[in-house]
Amino acid sequence: MYNISRVTTGLERFVKERPLWAKGKRLGLLCHQASVDTRFVHAKELINEAFPGALKCLFSPQHGLYAEKQDNMIESADGWEPSLGIPIYSLYGEVRQPRPQQLSEIDVFIIDLQDVGCRVYTYIWTMLLSMRACAKAGVEVCILDRPNPIGGVKTEGNLLDSAYFSFVGMASIPMRHGMTMGELALMFKKVEGLDLDLHIVKMDGWHRSMSFPDTGLPWVWPSPNMPTFDTAMVYPGQVVLETTNLSEGRGTTRPFEVFGAPFLEHGIINKHLEKYRLRGFVLRPQNFEPTFHKWQGKVCRGLQIHVTDRGLYQPYLTTLSILSVICKEFPDQFKWTSPPYEYEFEKLPADLVIGNPRIRKAVEAGIPPFDLERLWKEGLKSFEESRRDFLLY
Repeated sequence: MYNISRVTTGLERFVKERPLWAKGKRLGLLCHQASVDTRFVHAKELINEAFPGALKCLFSPQHGLYAEKQDNMIESADGWEPSLGIPIYSLYGEVRQPRPQQLSEIDVFIIDLQDVGCRVYTYIWTMLLSMRACAKAGVEVCILDRPNPIGGVKTEGNLLDSAYFSFVGMASIPMRHGMTMGELALMFKKVEGLDLDLHIVKMDGWHRSMSFPDTGLPWVWPSPNMPTFDTAMVYPGQVVLETTNLSEGRGTTRPFEVFGAPFLEHGIINKHLEKYRLRGFVLRPQNFEPTFHKWQGKVCRGLQIHVTDRGLYQPYLTTLSILSVICKEFPDQFKWTSPPYEYEFEKLPADLVIGNPRIRKAVEAGIPPFDLERLWKEGLKSFEESRRDFLLY
């Protein structure tokens, strides 16, 4: 654990150093509301000030430029940024990658997005789709790097099976990848063989073992249901609940930290999990009534995950273990949801998110956590070895 230190983001370095390769170029910026410096000044304002007249357009990812869109497959339209007098092009609307005509307006496509360190979080895939489009258009790409908020050491989970590639996964990486956006961009460029002029503006002062609170940076929610760092910590497991009839806490003030359904019983779940000896968290009984989304207006009997040791807590394994208990103890009430999910209309959403139906079936069979880990041990080891070539910190 580090003492709180001041990490300098790629955004702050970019506007301070004003690299020569960016001068005289027409710039486009993919950003969201978390694209700010330590004074909470937005990237669009900072870049416009550092490179007067160079910023020609903005691009927005899922949830919109200001994280106003609540859920999956809620699209944003193109818009206008009145303070700068430039267009905003949505990459989560009619299209999910920049169009050739939009790219013809710029020379450098800048990406400044706060990721949360989970394969399902779609900003890394918007980055990949943009890289592909820029490679075809001959446009340079620049990643303004930011911390992986849940750290850059630990990885967790099975590799995504290529048969289940979708907008929540377009490369064979695990659920918790332990990489920054810049590092992933380097990996994607190599794996896909992209003919692309790629610039990575690194952070200063970030170390792989840091969690977000160690960085000294302010947390701004990057999406509507990611209000705090605590949410990000549990998300690589709890996101699986989106593909079930359990409430993942949407419609509460603690999304993903709380979960439940009217049919659950607190004691049964805790009793089984105690036998598994999973570490780093406490499950506390918590009833709640979602104001929207699943079980709206109904009292859900559930639990809240309190992470007590970030180093020991395994979010993905923990949630799959919870689900294995629920599948076994509540077989008539528990259900996986049906398509569509993130523009996939045929495959089971759980298989897209988990990334391999073999793992889902193991959960359904009630397999304990130490046996679940065995299913992905070799693949995860291979990923950890391959990612070394792309680590910047």
